[in-house]
Amino acid sequence: MHKRKTIAAALVTCAAVAASAGPAQADFEVGMADQDFRMFDDARFQQLGIEKVRFLVPYDWFKKQGNEDEVTAFMTKAKASGTDVLAHFTARRGCFDNGKYSRRAVCRAPSVRTYRKNVKRFLREYPEVREIGAWNEGNHVSQPTVNKPGLAAKYFLAARDVCRGCKVVAADVLDSSNMERWLAGFDAKDKGKARIYGLHNYSDVNRRRSSGTTRLLRRVAGEVWLTETGGILKFLPQFPRSESRQASATKYMFSLADRYDTRRSGMRSFIGRLYNYQWTGAARSARFDAGLVGPTGSPRKAFRTFKKLEAQHD
Repeated sequence: MHKRKTIAAALVTCAAVAASAGPAQADFEVGMADQDFRMFDDARFQQLGIEKVRFLVPYDWFKKQGNEDEVTAFMTKAKASGTDVLAHFTARRGCFDNGKYSRRAVCRAPSVRTYRKNVKRFLREYPEVREIGAWNEGNHVSQPTVNKPGLAAKYFLAARDVCRGCKVVAADVLDSSNMERWLAGFDAKDKGKARIYGLHNYSDVNRRRSSGTTRLLRRVAGEVWLTETGGILKFLPQFPRSESRQASATKYMFSLADRYDTRRSGMRSFIGRLYNYQWTGAARSARFDAGLVGPTGSPRKAFRTFKKLEAQHD
């Protein structure tokens, strides 16, 4: 009887210590994805203490002055603030319009040789970058890799070779119906070298489900980064504008990542990082908007939700 009391007392003590320590810290990192360099000057963004950002770099960014200026401005601000950039290469600007990818010669997927040369150039200009996304959202129609997963795998192998010691997001995918089929084509050339996969799981987050996320976690071995995710303010016609729904989805985004930030039974991978997209909101006339703050910098309900939950993941 005395022994039972002693054990019970010990359990109560342990529980008290755990409670006093506050909520358990999650095992995934939180970052921000955006294209607007002015984000770094926003006092609200600075208060969050975000240390990691994701930035899309057109693979031929240096061929058009506007693209080069955008990259220069963003990378300069990120370096000055001491923020780590996941530089994620993507298609040439202006090739995807009205739901269709252009067949023009300039929009074709680059050769592996050209890709390698351009990644080397980027790293020479920005040697502080130690994290690369080989190719953005490879299985989506907005990319020339949608029917060429083997080519996307070759890009990954080239990036891995060029940036030795870097963390490289190998296959970056949208949780659409073609995801598994596309990854099978990627695997054929990758030959098991991938360790980090990217996922865009807007559908799960904004429909409060987990099916797309768990499909990838079951499919790939290693670590999954949610390279684009977030509560959508507006995406017509599916999601009419709603600050309350965006805030609720933002809360669910964190709970979903919390659930799978360690490898669970039946899963081959886990969520290691989350990049919320996006910080900078669009004008009311825009079809898509997931900004935590409005175009003038005014905070939305989702910002307050994000700020509260991000603080628990420091």
